Amino acid sequence: MAGRKRKKSRFEFLTKKFPLRMQRKLVMLFMAVILAFVVLIGRITYINVTKGSGYTRTVLDQQNYDSRVIAFKRGDIVDRNGTKIATSERVYNVILDVNMMTDKDEYIEPTKEVLKECFGIEGSVVDQLVEEDPDSRYKILARGIDYNTAQKFKEIDEDDENYPNVMGIWLEDDYTRTYPYGSMASDVIGFTYAGNLGAIGIENAYNDVLNGTDGREYGYFDSESSVERTVKPAKNGNTVVSTIDVTLQNIVEKAILEFNQERAGDGELGSKNTAVIIMNPNTGEILAEASYPNFDLNEPRNWSQIYSAEAWEAKMQEVAGIYSQQGKEQEWNEMSDDEKEAATLNDLWRNFCVSDSYEPGSVAKPFTVAAGLETGTLTGDETYYCGGSKNVMGWDIGCHYRAGHGTETIQDAIANSCNVALMDMASVIGVDNFTRYQHIFGFGEYTGIDLPGEAYTAGLLYTADSMTDVDLASNSFGQNFNVTMTQMASAFASLINGGYYYEPHVVKQIQDENGNVIETKDPVLLRKTVSSETSKMLKTYLKATMDYGTGQRAQVEGYDIGAKTGTAEKLPRGNNKYLLSYIGYAPRENPEVLIYVVIDEARNDSAGDSSLILGLSKKIMEEAFPYLGITTIAESGESVQTEGQNFGDTEYTDYDENYEDTYNNPDGSYIDENYSPDLDDWASGEAPE
Repeated sequence: MAGRKRKKSRFEFLTKKFPLRMQRKLVMLFMAVILAFVVLIGRITYINVTKGSGYTRTVLDQQNYDSRVIAFKRGDIVDRNGTKIATSERVYNVILDVNMMTDKDEYIEPTKEVLKECFGIEGSVVDQLVEEDPDSRYKILARGIDYNTAQKFKEIDEDDENYPNVMGIWLEDDYTRTYPYGSMASDVIGFTYAGNLGAIGIENAYNDVLNGTDGREYGYFDSESSVERTVKPAKNGNTVVSTIDVTLQNIVEKAILEFNQERAGDGELGSKNTAVIIMNPNTGEILAEASYPNFDLNEPRNWSQIYSAEAWEAKMQEVAGIYSQQGKEQEWNEMSDDEKEAATLNDLWRNFCVSDSYEPGSVAKPFTVAAGLETGTLTGDETYYCGGSKNVMGWDIGCHYRAGHGTETIQDAIANSCNVALMDMASVIGVDNFTRYQHIFGFGEYTGIDLPGEAYTAGLLYTADSMTDVDLASNSFGQNFNVTMTQMASAFASLINGGYYYEPHVVKQIQDENGNVIETKDPVLLRKTVSSETSKMLKTYLKATMDYGTGQRAQVEGYDIGAKTGTAEKLPRGNNKYLLSYIGYAPRENPEVLIYVVIDEARNDSAGDSSLILGLSKKIMEEAFPYLGITTIAESGESVQTEGQNFGDTEYTDYDENYEDTYNNPDGSYIDENYSPDLDDWASGEAPE
């Protein structure tokens, strides 16, 4: 058998071409190349670990790094119907790239000329920048440039034929805060400073909600073109939807302004303060809140729009007196003129409805009656006799009607605002019950309103241990303890709505920039103050005020209104200075709106003239009720006329004419700087503790 033939290898030709000796040399060469690569990789690794950061810095130093902030837009504040009352408008900042402008000598002068022509920036400013930081890529030369000026520059920037050597100028988007309605609701809305910091009002309380987050544009550039550019967009702020109604607010402010203009004279304002709150008593929503004097939110430091030079000087002296009263006279004297003006502006900016306390006067009388009915010390069937005054602990405390109201029921006592009958009721109610119910009604407590600067009033009320029979008597008709307008309006709402005390608030919703609802403010029920039976009885008594009592001249035809009037004698006693007030609601049986009006020290009012407060209140209600669509008598078919003795217009007499009042808590600001409203209950509807 023949032997098998050996199969040829495919690589046999290599062994024929390369002898064994050459093959060995090739293997050695291959191994040498591999070893060289290993050494090179090791060296690169060593350099990267030990000196990599240094080389990185060297590379970056040879490149141009560019970075700029993209400003967020602060959220709008709108009224309950979506009307903008605070917004941020686009403006522009003028940016100069000094490095680009100085790249060639022929760029410098044309660029400086355009900066002067368009933006009024002097050449000396540019020269200083060139000297101090010639390599700068980003210098802000001007802020808040308007659209028209920006367009003028844009035309120049695009005109390469006439302006070929203008280099290094560009405009950066920014925003400025504006208030389309000027002074409207000034101390409720508030204003911003230092960019996007809210000073007072909603701007302050909801500052974090309104603010967004800045974006940033950045990248590395070599000498010719962009290597990389990255943009992180800005996140704009949210929109705050307030409970305020712009139209209603304007109705109120117009009436307040006209009242004060009519009474102003001799460099004096028409009143020290005039303020109004209009509220939905069934939710705690504040539909309008205004006070006078106010200020322009677009120019909050411009006091000349309200005050003459003489009146402003008088205002500063008033503030100096407050410092002296608080034992801070030396602090005031050591202030510079600018600091004194700032302190006086703070006084102007303060929200009277929230931050100031005062003795409420006779609008407090329904609360005395309510305390008696709730504790069972009053039944509603009692009668009293008013002879013009009542002797308490040896002192004769007077009724405002010194001739006396004679025999009267509880309804008559409320309608005719009789001090004597209220003192009789309080003596039966007793100190313990009276002081306990003051706090149930929220006097001496924070209301929780979502505005900054709420007054601290706990120390402005007597305790059960400190209250004497004389103090109880004067407290029964609204003297010798202090409240705020917000406290009084919120408490009164509970008397007429069946006993439900809702947290007052000025914001109803938060939306994102596209109008999508993020959070909704549902009514927050804080507590029950009185029973529905007590509420029903009180509404009848309050109707009598308008039918035959002290509120007749504020009656608006066609509406079933319940109300209480008040005149409080101010400290120091005997100075003929008064705080007049009116608190009313409609319709009587099923309240839809509450209005509280206060006139503090009307000019030339030395006798507590109630016609001033009644006239102003009527003027507001006549326009506000139809606008709000408040149910009329004709629509409801419900109106029961109460009956009683009509005393007509009686001359007011000070209650302390025959005794020395020792109360010493004056009206004014009682802001607790450490207190902030708890806004965490927003979406849950839970009451703050």
